[in-house]
Amino acid sequence: MNKSIAVIMILCIITVSFGGCAGQAAGLQDGYYTAEATHFGADGWKEYITIYVSDSKIIAVEYDAYNASGLVRSWDIKNMRAMKAAVGAYPNEYTRLYAQSLVDLQDPAVLDMITGATYSGGLFLLLAEAVIEKAKAGDKHMALVESLTQKEEK
Repeated sequence: MNKSIAVIMILCIITVSFGGCAGQAAGLQDGYYTAEATHFGADGWKEYITIYVSDSKIIAVEYDAYNASGLVRSWDIKNMRAMKAAVGAYPNEYTRLYAQSLVDLQDPAVLDMITGATYSGGLFLLLAEAVIEKAKAGDKHMALVESLTQKEEK
């Protein structure tokens, strides 16, 4: 297992074990906020997250990725079929589940990783934490986040 993914999973377990960061999203300013990976991954996709905050609560989340031609990953049927066969999960499934978990829990640190989508789950955590920081500050500029593989290369 990739070291970064293992570390993220351990941190999630520790966070949940000690009661989590209940209310990590507390104090958010209303509006739309976006975070995006700084580079396209080795698989050719760049992941992003957009949240909508109202009454200091995350009420809507869009999490997905796009390629250099602008195709949205969860719309790519060929990619979906290949991923489903190879790892048992596919973007249109896990992006919705991660997004809904953030709406439900209001805290990315306590979400469950989806088998077959742990790398995307780890990047989702990084993106969600960055976008929540932007929302706390009321900063509507896009947050740029290094991917897990970029962090490992340093």
